[in-house]
Amino acid sequence: MPATILIVEDEPDVLDLVAYHLKKAGYHIVAARDGVTGLTKARDLLPALLVLDLMLPQLEGTEVCKRLKADSKTAHIPIVMLTAKADEVDRVLGLELGADDYVTKPFSPRELVLRVKKLLERAKGGVKTGELLASGDLVVDLARHEAACKGKVLELTATEFTLLATLLERRGRVQTRDRLLADVWGYEGDVDTRTVDTHVRRLREKLGKFADKIETVRGVGYRFAE
Repeated sequence: MPATILIVEDEPDVLDLVAYHLKKAGYHIVAARDGVTGLTKARDLLPALLVLDLMLPQLEGTEVCKRLKADSKTAHIPIVMLTAKADEVDRVLGLELGADDYVTKPFSPRELVLRVKKLLERAKGGVKTGELLASGDLVVDLARHEAACKGKVLELTATEFTLLATLLERRGRVQTRDRLLADVWGYEGDVDTRTVDTHVRRLREKLGKFADKIETVRGVGYRFAE
């Protein structure tokens, strides 16, 4: 069965364009043209991924994202925000609310499809399989795509899990922001590195007392402490 992708977009031309290219890539598409309908369909259908516009009728995309990420039933769904708001503050806000990626209009349909594929791979646990990574009471089970502290499972998004696994696997070695963008997000070239900073901040919040294990190397990137 092809993965189901929910597109929440109120502009018909944009909706048709995104739906066409994702269908062509082999996905099953469901659409909604306002925030309330999008939220309802996401909760009912539990799609593999959500492409979400920010500026929507009835309920803004930021609120849709916030509510989905606050619900344990839907928190795991990767979200790509698609919007005309290109300001840095809007990008950071979207990521801090739990979005996994952010694409600004006008956009390349080919790039959007590529980002969707990358997110779905991470959601399926595409880092590695059959291995355990551990640091004290922090354990990352790659086969089960699960991370836990003192036996308590952490509620991580697919991107946060991959980021944690990557840093833990390379503990003691500094990872530049560009290297993390390439290895975790699959991006090459000129991409806003604030994406990495925002995800690291969210990951630290969820790690609790283990937050200090992820060290900031000023002007370079991050390192998981040995």
